[in-house]
Amino acid sequence: MTRWYVYLLKTAGNTLYTGITVDPKRRMRQHSGLIKGGAKALRGKAPLVYYCIFEVADKSLALKLEAWIKQRNRRAKEALVRDASELPYPAIRLTDEVIRQMNSTHC
Repeated sequence: MTRWYVYLLKTAGNTLYTGITVDPKRRMRQHSGLIKGGAKALRGKAPLVYYCIFEVADKSLALKLEAWIKQRNRRAKEALVRDASELPYPAIRLTDEVIRQMNSTHC
């Protein structure tokens, strides 16, 4: 079974971007312009860093959680990063160390 991830990126301008992927390392390389396929909304907003990543069971849950997060305001999104207990769907927050490693290896 394929693992899916819902992620929040922080841009150089300190804005948050939410998306889903099965491969966070590849997706960051795409968003950073290193390989084809990044989101148009992130062009010219580098450097990008993962702010938070949640692992979910399947694509359906990833899409639902992404939509739910996108409806939240910035303060609520930042609260989720500190305490994921408010999530309406089952998800595991990746550790700060794992996120740090992903941020340091994407370039």
